[in-house]
Amino acid sequence: MLTPTADVHMHAWRAMFTELFAAKGVTAPYTDDDYFQYLDGKKRYDGVAGVLASRGIEVPWGTPTDPSSADTVCGIGNRKNDVFSRILEEEGVAPYPGSVRLLDQLQAKGVPMGVVSSSANAERVLVGAHLRDRFPVLVDGIVATREHLASKPAGDMFVYGARLLGSDPAHTIVFEDAIAGVAAGRAGGFALVIGVDRGVGEQALLDAGAHVVIEDLGVLAGGDR
Repeated sequence: MLTPTADVHMHAWRAMFTELFAAKGVTAPYTDDDYFQYLDGKKRYDGVAGVLASRGIEVPWGTPTDPSSADTVCGIGNRKNDVFSRILEEEGVAPYPGSVRLLDQLQAKGVPMGVVSSSANAERVLVGAHLRDRFPVLVDGIVATREHLASKPAGDMFVYGARLLGSDPAHTIVFEDAIAGVAAGRAGGFALVIGVDRGVGEQALLDAGAHVVIEDLGVLAGGDR
């Protein structure tokens, strides 16, 4: 939503699962539909478990310290993260111009802002995009694990983030580009959930609970996207 990291995530997941399915003799290929249904907006290991279950693959859960070579849910998730890290390091990431314009306006008005992301890489991405200092609160996959917060579509991560900001969910806006994230915003009882269509589809975001769907945060900032 702030940066096009979803493209990097999709690339990394596709490369990793295509190789994994070939090794396990799975005939149903991995597709972008798998990403949007099982992975987008969810914590990494939960997403891996969902994809594996969809193909009837059973492996132990393992632990987050499993090496990426381990044939476990955690090992497979760590394998994907290796690919993501390599792509991020080689290609970098730049924020969406429209997102930066909106952040500039909200920051100038003193609106408290935070980031809630299921990714364990959120900190690195924000730093790389030169956005980290704009957000006093970051609730990412690492925080969710540490605080035992349920993964999206549960509203726990958003509610926790709002509490850190000193904000009541009933007076807080959620911006989300993932189906699971939109559903989490509604589950958390937030005043307004704005879906940002980065490829999921407007109707899918509305069906998940978005009050309204836009194509880019720049729409709210005015001017060209």
